[in-house]
Amino acid sequence: MISDSPALAPDVVSELRKAVERRFDATLAELMELASIPGIAWDAFDPGELERSAQAVAKLAAAAGLDGVEILRAERPDGKPGGPAVVARRAAAPGKPTVLLYAHHDVQPPGDLSLWNSAPFTPEVRGARVFGRGVADDKAGVMVHLAAWRAVSEVLSDAAGVGVTLFVEGEEEAGSPSFRKFLETYRERLAADVIVVADSSNWSVGTPALTTSLRGLVDGTFEVRVLSHAVHSGVFGGPVLDAPTLLARLIATLHDEEGNVAVSGLVAAADPDVEYPEEQYRADAGVLDGVRLAGSGSIAARLWSRPALSIIGIDAPAVAVSSNTIQPAARAKFSLRLAPGQDPDAAMDAVRRHLEAHVPFGAKLEFTPGERGNPYLADTGSPAARVALDALRSAWGVDPVQMGMGGSIPFVADLKEVFPAAEVLITGVEDPDSRAHSANESLHVEEFKRCIVAEALVLAALGARKG
Repeated sequence: MISDSPALAPDVVSELRKAVERRFDATLAELMELASIPGIAWDAFDPGELERSAQAVAKLAAAAGLDGVEILRAERPDGKPGGPAVVARRAAAPGKPTVLLYAHHDVQPPGDLSLWNSAPFTPEVRGARVFGRGVADDKAGVMVHLAAWRAVSEVLSDAAGVGVTLFVEGEEEAGSPSFRKFLETYRERLAADVIVVADSSNWSVGTPALTTSLRGLVDGTFEVRVLSHAVHSGVFGGPVLDAPTLLARLIATLHDEEGNVAVSGLVAAADPDVEYPEEQYRADAGVLDGVRLAGSGSIAARLWSRPALSIIGIDAPAVAVSSNTIQPAARAKFSLRLAPGQDPDAAMDAVRRHLEAHVPFGAKLEFTPGERGNPYLADTGSPAARVALDALRSAWGVDPVQMGMGGSIPFVADLKEVFPAAEVLITGVEDPDSRAHSANESLHVEEFKRCIVAEALVLAALGARKG
């Protein structure tokens, strides 16, 4: 834990801003060069590009003045080596805290190239934004850490003694399969008093946010089967319903008439204090005119503190190759976001019980559990959280929002379990129009600069404290 101390002197704040500004064009160019590397951790993609991405991060870390730059791996549960992670350090002066700066250099696949307005791995600036896969999620996070450290090192003598450990993961978009093993293997290298996770979003362009809660996640597949093999729909159709129809009926039981999740046994957290206007949500999410929103309660509560269940894939014959047969089996994949306070194992069991109780017409059900990730709820009264909120307020000139995140970052719970005394700060480099994971991913250039200023202020303020 860290102790409180006086705020940074105005001249220090001013000099840090100037340091970020002086080097910002070079920082943006480094981001675009890093984002030109298609480092994707999925097995179907070239592992050489992922290695090249790690090497590029390592080179940038060394150039930023960090010591002992290493590219490290840990074993995945399947026995394969995990993605290449970059670790670099600057040791803390006696009595000063150490800050672990987390981001990830791997990115999502580009998807359908026809949906992009420019080549996904040829970043380009258009107007106020830079476009390209990974420019926001999360190579911007990598560059925020490095640029903030450069500014602090330039302005403050010996960086005020604050210790920094850079940890840039190489497989986050693939589910971080070796993450827990990595933490346990390199525990001594990664130990810190404060952990800054730069992999979230701000409230809007012009309004920063500190992410204070995350939903957890469980997913899996379920299959319904009615026949031992496909049969002619004319000869046998009528007495038996096809598997896709029964699958649809089963899926329909997962929500009530208002669109609330209807799975018994799931918990909800307290409603957040901040509101997310419906008009803003509709615009941010691209909801079509006339589409009624699902669920009850405030938009913020539905997004951050209540469960949300989606069907994210269905295995059934494609229309283009369909034939006049009664399909014997159909399968779906579900993704269930969990409210803070929900145990993932209990949630998985709740989904299984619900499906078993509602499978229609006596069809055979096969349930296969998938990933599990814990939710997270921050202590917003901690000393580090107060430092971060003050830094965001200074960098943007407006009060920051303490927001939840509907998405999941399961490894945050791992960080808290392995380093229970560390204070975790989840900061944002994205905004609602960044379209992370989608075509035309982008980053607002001026917001990127403010993110760097804010983190530089955090590091400087933590350096003024005692460990």
